[in-house]
Amino acid sequence: MDRRSFLRTSAVGGAAAATTSLAAPAYAQGNRTLTLVTTWGRGLAGVHDAAQHVADSITAMSDGSLTIDLRAAGELVGAFEVFDAVTSGQADMYHGADYYFVNQHPGYAFFTAVPFGMTAQELVNWYYHMGGHELHDELGQIFGLKSFLAGNTGAQAGGWFRSEITSPEDFNGLRFRMPGLGGQALGRLGASVQNLPGAEVYQALASGAIDGTEWIGPWADQSAGFQEITQTYYTAGFHEPGAGLSLATNREVFEELSPAHQKIIEVAAAEAHQWSLSQFLSNNGSALQQLVNGGVQVREFPDSVWDAFGQASNEVLEEYMSDELFARIRESAMESMASSSSWITAAEGTYRTQRDRVLG
Repeated sequence: MDRRSFLRTSAVGGAAAATTSLAAPAYAQGNRTLTLVTTWGRGLAGVHDAAQHVADSITAMSDGSLTIDLRAAGELVGAFEVFDAVTSGQADMYHGADYYFVNQHPGYAFFTAVPFGMTAQELVNWYYHMGGHELHDELGQIFGLKSFLAGNTGAQAGGWFRSEITSPEDFNGLRFRMPGLGGQALGRLGASVQNLPGAEVYQALASGAIDGTEWIGPWADQSAGFQEITQTYYTAGFHEPGAGLSLATNREVFEELSPAHQKIIEVAAAEAHQWSLSQFLSNNGSALQQLVNGGVQVREFPDSVWDAFGQASNEVLEEYMSDELFARIRESAMESMASSSSWITAAEGTYRTQRDRVLG
């Protein structure tokens, strides 16, 4: 039995034992401080803001009885070490992008983004009303986590390149930073894919260690300074159409908290999702205009490249379908996306088209 199967079996067995014992939970009394580690360097526009916002909200709503001590990437553990830090009890909570942890389980990708997946609105439709949250919780039980969505970047840009992309062959041998299943898809096109923490991307691009990178979108990208290195920018990408950020608490720690404190964490995470999404979307338009005014060349991938993205992405997703939980998560997400998209396209999509036509 592999580690994942063992953990899943143990989680189910533990849950059953807890149910049959009927023991009353023992809630921690008095004030408590929880250590929150993040995948974000301190000050990274938007993503660090989301982590800080949810931490401050929990402290404020609990009137200080539940204080969150935020440690940015590298201050306690490295950006990609936060998952293990929380599951082991070294830290109490993490805030990050769950697709960084697809090596733990590929299903985690769906709670950030998968290529050709859900927009931000479609993601929350699935998460809160069509089974997504329950699947996130089921996945978390395997690793001893209690997880919630707690931020969203909206649709992410295709990225920064040193030269124009005119065909799928241009990715062959290209050293490109892209995490998650989107990065795995680029690998199938011949790219040498790098998975770097956000705080390390600028230096890697500036030094020539990578040939290109995606990060988030105009506001965060401008803040990171990528336009100082290259001015070829693709504004639409296939890999993260509505990237969710997550807040995960060590499950034993979460269950020790009072019901009021548990609810505060849940509500603070949900509010942070909308606050974060609106922060990105309200800043991206003006930032893009500033980038263009500064000489950045905005590009779109040709259809042949989009077709190659689509084929490679489907191959990657199909590769994981032998995992029963991954298959259930994917099927649930895609069914929800199709249902949500049909109405959004019929109503909002048509309205946007007509609004642009009427208002010029």
